[in-house]
Amino acid sequence: MQRVSRLKRELQMLSTEPPPGVTCWQKEERIDDLRAQIVGGKETPYEGGIFSLEVKVPERYPFEPPAIRFLTPIYHPNIDSSGRICHDALKLPPKGAWRPSLNISTVLTSIQLLMAEPNPDDPLMADISSEFKYNKQLFVEKARKWTQEHAVQKNVGVMTDSIQNTPDQKAHKREAQPELVEPAKRNLGVGIWQGMRGTEEEEEQ
Repeated sequence: MQRVSRLKRELQMLSTEPPPGVTCWQKEERIDDLRAQIVGGKETPYEGGIFSLEVKVPERYPFEPPAIRFLTPIYHPNIDSSGRICHDALKLPPKGAWRPSLNISTVLTSIQLLMAEPNPDDPLMADISSEFKYNKQLFVEKARKWTQEHAVQKNVGVMTDSIQNTPDQKAHKREAQPELVEPAKRNLGVGIWQGMRGTEEEEEQ
């Protein structure tokens, strides 16, 4: 099946060469049910947060786009309270811009960019959009507060020393969770992961 072979290639690429600040992995044995994480960009209200997303791959993929939504609450004009995302790459033409040449990696990267550069003229949350346009300082304060409440404490867990993930993205140490350990290793690199997890990981290498 084209979908399966395509997804295997994409997951392999995401495993070996993930985009900066982005991780995606298969949930259990279902190749059509993926999980992803996006690290909040530096100098954005989401800095310091790690945002989890659900990625559902339709039967007709890549001729239909994946269905992606945020699992971590985020204060953003283009993302609603259910985590649904307003983005052209997630919709078919003529209203959307999805095409088979795109892939999960490029879509996650575009969502990461949307986090840094909201589009208030095509909002899902009209009140947040208005706030972004006319009271930017208040928007930034609320978005930072949501990040601290949801993307740092609840989503990430107990964190201590900060580490640098990429030149402009930050990740943080957290208590190990089985479904997050392997993706974190892949995204951060084994050397950095060892520094996070201590001597136990070094003995396993």
